[in-house]
Amino acid sequence: MDATRASLLIIDVQEKLYPACQEPEQIVANCCFLVKCANRLGVPVILTEQYPKGLGHTAKDILDLVEKPGDAAAGGNVVSKVAFSAVPADGFIEKMEETPGRDQVVVAGMETHVCVLQTVMELLERGREVYVVADAVTSRSMSDKIFGIERMRDAGAKIVTRESVMFEWLRVAGTPEFKELSALIK
Repeated sequence: MDATRASLLIIDVQEKLYPACQEPEQIVANCCFLVKCANRLGVPVILTEQYPKGLGHTAKDILDLVEKPGDAAAGGNVVSKVAFSAVPADGFIEKMEETPGRDQVVVAGMETHVCVLQTVMELLERGREVYVVADAVTSRSMSDKIFGIERMRDAGAKIVTRESVMFEWLRVAGTPEFKELSALIK
C-alpha cells in the first residue's frame, strides 16, 4: 500500500446499522483510526451511506474526522446510494477519480458480505488494487464477515489490518507523521 496511490473508502457505517453488527464500537474506532491516518498523510477519504433516509448518516465519530463531510454532489466526501455496491452510485466514480493516480482502494465498513463485498468485486473488475481492512469490516454475524472476507480474498483483494495500513502508508520511522500516528496505537 502506498499513501500516494491510495484512497480510503468507508462503506455504510451508519447510525441505525452499525449497532446491530459484530463489535460495533471497535469497528467505529478502527475506522476513525484509518481516517486519522489518511488525513495526516493526504490520502483522500470517501464515505458511502446506504439509503440514509432510513439508516441514518455515518457514525458521528467518523463523520467528525472527515475533512469534507457533506454530500458528494455539493463537493463533500459522502456518496449516498441505494445499490449495495457503491460503484454505480451517482458521483462515486467521479469522487474516486478526483485525485489522479489513486489506483489503490483501502476498504473498511459494513456489511462485509453485502455492500463491502459487492463494492470490492466491482472495484476489482475495474482494475483497482483493493485492500480490505479485516479489523475494520463487520457484519451482523461473524460467519457472514468471515465468508465475505474469504470470497474477497479469492477474487483478488488483499486482506490487511489497520496497523498494516498505517505502517505501509508511513514507510519509515522517525518522521513527525510516524510520531503522531504511532501514538494512536493502543
